[in-house]
Order: sequence, then structure tokens, then C-alpha cells
Amino acid sequence: MLNSKQRAKLRSMANSLETILQIGKGGISENTVKQVEDALKARELIKIRVLENSIYSAKEAANEIAQATGCDVVQVVGTRITLYKQNPEEPVIQLD
Repeated sequence: MLNSKQRAKLRSMANSLETILQIGKGGISENTVKQVEDALKARELIKIRVLENSIYSAKEAANEIAQATGCDVVQVVGTRITLYKQNPEEPVIQLD
């Protein structure tokens, strides 16, 4: 669980990130969850976009992905989701 200082630091770091995944009308499949897990392991902090034709709202998608992958939802703004999960073997982001 992230505290407010950690969440603020991650939000500021996420400003410069590009969206790397999109969730569309196909929804959240096992393949999507696998892609999110792989991206989180490599980068720790990622942005996802929920397309308008998706059956999920951004908050619903964020909660479902977070539950499936065990990551933390940093923020949901409009159709963008920012997720964080520390890599246990090789941490990239140091949170105080």
C-alpha cells in the first residue's frame, strides 16, 4: 500500500511517461494481464489508456487489473491509468 508521499512522487514521475497499453472492446483478458505484469516487472511504473469503446470505465479497469496483478493504482485521470509495482529482484524506483 502506498502512502500519500509515495503516491505524489509516483504521480510526478508518471507525467513524462507514454501510454504503453490500451484496453479496448476486448476488455481485460489473460493476455492483457500478462502484458501488464511483464511491463510492471520491467518498468515498475506504467500508464494504460482505456478506449471509449471499452466495456470498462477507467476506474473499473484499474481496480480489476490491480486485483489481478497485485499492483497499486497510483492514479486514474480521465481515460488514463497509472500503475506501480516494485520489482522484488531489481528495484528501479526508490520510494522513501
